[in-house]
Amino acid sequence: MASRAAGDYPEVPEPLPHPGVDTHTHLDICTGARGPIKTGEPDPEVEPGDDEEFPPLSFFHDTAMQAGITRIMQIGCDMRSARWTAELVAGEAAAGRDWMLGGVAIHPNEAPRLAAVGLLEESLTEIESLTAGPRMRVVGETGLDYFRTEGEGVIAQQESFRAHIEIAKRRGLALQIHDRNAHADVLRILAEEGAPDVTVFHCFSGDAAFARECAERGYYMSFAGNITFKNAADLRHAAAVVPAHLLLSETDAPFLTPHPHRGRPGGPYLTAVTLRKLAEVRETPLAELCAQITANAEQAFGTWDL
Repeated sequence: MASRAAGDYPEVPEPLPHPGVDTHTHLDICTGARGPIKTGEPDPEVEPGDDEEFPPLSFFHDTAMQAGITRIMQIGCDMRSARWTAELVAGEAAAGRDWMLGGVAIHPNEAPRLAAVGLLEESLTEIESLTAGPRMRVVGETGLDYFRTEGEGVIAQQESFRAHIEIAKRRGLALQIHDRNAHADVLRILAEEGAPDVTVFHCFSGDAAFARECAERGYYMSFAGNITFKNAADLRHAAAVVPAHLLLSETDAPFLTPHPHRGRPGGPYLTAVTLRKLAEVRETPLAELCAQITANAEQAFGTWDL
């Protein structure tokens, strides 16, 4: 990841013709905030450069508004960022700013580390408690990631995923899924446990055939900046076949910064670039696409209005 100082971020794109929404972003990482840690809890991995100076939250709010991204979903996916997220979302609402909703979970790559120190069950209990705020609308990102995980780690991921599914159903919240190299097992576990009413594949990573499978089950599919990458033809084919009412947009910021800014840090405002690519791929007028996705987001997560 390149330096994340404010001057290293891409310029703000032309404003959208209709407000857009970023349904998955990580402002804890974008701002360098990490939240409190409890004694005995494993310290989440940090990337090189985490000691640098980060932009303030106001940078991400202001640039989002300039680009026409008026609604975001802040996601905390380890215990420290989950606590920080719940506090931030409540604080923004208390200050009269209605741009942000929140979600929390244990990321699948965090689950094996918590399980190894005997804290997975306790952490899941705390995650459920952090969803209690009225503007906490998502359990996620949870799911499976087999890219670097095998053996006991896979078992811990699957246990954690099943527990998150149950939390989402008990709380009546949307489930946001991280699925990397694990399509078949994700679908199998959702079927075995019974998927929540609102299930979202965050940063959708499948092809058109998998998109059709998800659509048959009524799952939302959210597309990030990697849809703009030159090697992402399969992803663009998938985006073209998603039913309009199941389509969402996101950044996963500061990651997956869209072309032509790939390799630089990203923020919610760059959802505008992804939305333009989605409109092109789907051969849909941009304003119409933004209106549809905004309506989908409110259908999935509820209103952002205070």
